[in-house]
This record gives sequence, structure tokens and C-alpha cells, in this order.
Amino acid sequence: MKIRFLGAAATVTGSRYLLTHGAHRLLVDCGLFQGVKNIRSRNWKPFPVAPRDLSAVVLTHAHLDHSGFLPRLMREGFHGPVWATSATRELADILLEDSAHLQEEDARHANRYGYSKHHPAEPLYTAEDARQVMKQFRATGFGEPVDVGPFRITFQRAGHILGAASVRVECAGRSISFSGDVGRPDDPVMLPPERLAPTDWLVLESTYGDRLHPEHDPYAALADIVNRTVSRGGTVLLPSFAVGRTQALMYLLSRLMDEQRIPSLPVFLDSPMAIDVTGVFRHFQGEHRLGPDACDRLQSMVTYTRSPEDSEALSANRFPKIILAGAGMLNGGRILHHLLAFGGDPRNTVVIAGYQAEGTRGDALLKGTRSLRIFGRDAPIGCEVAQIEGLSAHADYRELLDWLRPLDRAPERVFVTHGEPLAADSLRQKLERELGWRAVVPEQDDEFDLD
Repeated sequence: MKIRFLGAAATVTGSRYLLTHGAHRLLVDCGLFQGVKNIRSRNWKPFPVAPRDLSAVVLTHAHLDHSGFLPRLMREGFHGPVWATSATRELADILLEDSAHLQEEDARHANRYGYSKHHPAEPLYTAEDARQVMKQFRATGFGEPVDVGPFRITFQRAGHILGAASVRVECAGRSISFSGDVGRPDDPVMLPPERLAPTDWLVLESTYGDRLHPEHDPYAALADIVNRTVSRGGTVLLPSFAVGRTQALMYLLSRLMDEQRIPSLPVFLDSPMAIDVTGVFRHFQGEHRLGPDACDRLQSMVTYTRSPEDSEALSANRFPKIILAGAGMLNGGRILHHLLAFGGDPRNTVVIAGYQAEGTRGDALLKGTRSLRIFGRDAPIGCEVAQIEGLSAHADYRELLDWLRPLDRAPERVFVTHGEPLAADSLRQKLERELGWRAVVPEQDDEFDLD
């Protein structure tokens, strides 16, 4: 058995791991590359192996950096099964079609205003591609093995987001486990990750491989931001990931209002995708901490704005309010229109409440930029830029090490992936120093023999 790293190597996006045994090829995750332009451009390159030769794809979870290339893979010839948990399948159905619509919209916008180098600009894939690839999905439960040729695949709960899993692959008497994105033990919404089973090799994420989450109280931080913005007569913009982060922020806001720590402001969820995802939470009550009453409270607190016309009306209205909209890294979506409308006014606040990949607009805001390139023009940023820490859905390095310590035996080698170079190498050193494990940070397209 061999493993080849087709993505998430020395970068935090584009998770793609190819396992080969004889003529059988299994792809674990099929993510989009996101962030800076030279990373994003990899999405347009031919896939390194013929997609038609893949036996199957296995998804750890539905986030686009793990699933978002699937429609393109199908378009290039992949017609095998896509294995995932039931919740991941439901979320992927929402996320992939939304991703396709955004790409189609961006291509139309680029053609209208002429800021693309390609004439005409084309989307990476279409909404029809996204709908077609969903027909290839096969769902299974946590702890229920699935056989694909010589590979036996088992999902175990990873926390992080709804349906997220670590994946164990057994082949020819050996095993390799993929951590996926590992959640936190005290996440306010998601259940903690399950203990990892012993494994011969481990592919381990390192998003926060060089950081500890601060011990800040996110409730207090959000309350302070909302209250001082309201005192200025301003609007709070919350760029948020549709899956997980939006629901966590809604939960925090509902608690703060119920406890009268912030005014009962109008709250708008301006993301059709996040609206649909919030509905999915009711279908999987056993996979998160929110009971039926809490789910009802989230839905009753907010006003949903599905149509573009309702979204535009929000931008035109200047009364104090809270707007949650995608995308979480400000790399697309309706939040950009709101940033154009509200970002120049010092009364308003844009709140960064999640991880920002290098090169994204959210990353630029945190680094102090006062101008962002949006829809082909420079938009001034005069509003307050605030950050809420402690809401990450990713385990930090201490939580990752604590998750790994109970293993009965060390893996033969740990492949540290899904992190910026400094974060990945920092975690590699910690694994070697604190656990005594052999670890390596693979480069893009590196291949290792696992026999």
C-alpha cells in the first residue's frame, strides 16, 4: 500500500490523499484549494491521476476544503461511489451546490466587469455538476465498516462539525487512519471527538499545530462587541462559515439575549446555505449538544433572508442590527456586498470569529489592511475590525496531543498535514518531543510506501 499527498501538504486547504494497493486507488477527501492565488490555481490543473481509475472517494466531512473538488472530479471522469456519514451527505448536498452557484456568479460578475484574465471567465464547475455528483454518494454510520476492493473503511466521530469523522482504512493486514479535522472537547455545539483506535500510520491535521486557544470568554467578547457597536448606532457584520460556526454564533447570541447581556436586536441570517444547514441540525439530534428547544430558539431568534432582494434591502437599511452571512473567510458570498455597504463606516463592526487562511480577505483584515479588493475595485475599510477567539472548531495542539496520548501503541509514522508550514512543523516537533513518535511533514505530491 502506498500513500500520495495530492493536497493539504504544507497548506491548510485542498485535502486529497491517494491510497494505492495494486490496481486499486482510494481517494480520501477531495477538497478545494483556497487562499492565495498560486494555491487556488491548483484547482484548474489536471488531476494527478486519471479520475476514472479511482475505486472510490471517502470524505471525512463536508467542508469545501475536504469535499469541494468532487463535482470537478466527476466532470473529469470519476464515476465511482463517494462514501461519507449520513450527516456529511446531507451537508455536502447543500455546500456543493452553493459552491457551484457562487462560482457561476463570480464568473458572470467577472465577465460583466471584465476583471478576469480569461475571456470568457468560466466556473470550475456548475450547479448541475454538483447535483450529478450527489447521485454517487453512499452513506454509512459511525463504526459501520464498508469494503471497497481491498480497503475496509470505518468512520469514527471527530467532533468539529456535524457528520465529521476520522477515517480508518485497513488493507492487507495493515491500517492507516486519517484524523480529518479534529474537534474540541468542550465545543458549545458539537460532541467531543471519539478516542482514536490504534493504527499503523496516522495522517494528522495541524491547523492549530503551533497555537493554543486563548482562555478568553467568547460570550463576554461577543457581548462587548455588540454593545459598543450598538452604542454607536452601528451594524455588526459576522462573516461565518455556514456549517458549525453560524450555529455556534446563533447559540451565543440567543443566550446573550435571553440573559439580557445584549439588546434584543434584529438578527438576520443572510445565507440560504446556512439556513438550510441549520435545518439539518434537527435531523441529527444525537450528533450535537443542542436539544429540540435550543434548535427552536435558534430558528425563532433570527430572520432568514433567502432572496437577493431581501439581502440587498439589508445593505440599504442603516438601523442597528446583526448580520450573519457567508463566507467565513470573506472569499465570496453575500458578506462581500455587506462589507461594501457597511465596511467604510466607523460606527459599524466586522467580527472575525474563525480561522482565516493566508491570503484571504479575512486574513488581510486581521493584519490591519484598510482596503480590500472586492468585485474588481478597492473598497475602503473604516469600520472596527474585531476578533473573537475561542470559538474554533479545530483542536489546538494541546488538545490534539491529549487526543492521541491514550493510544496503546505509537503509529510507525505520523504524516502531519492540513496546516501552514510553521504550524505543521511545530506539531511534528511536539509529537517527537512529547510523545516520542516519528513524524514527517510531507510536501505536495510526496509518496510513501506503507508496506
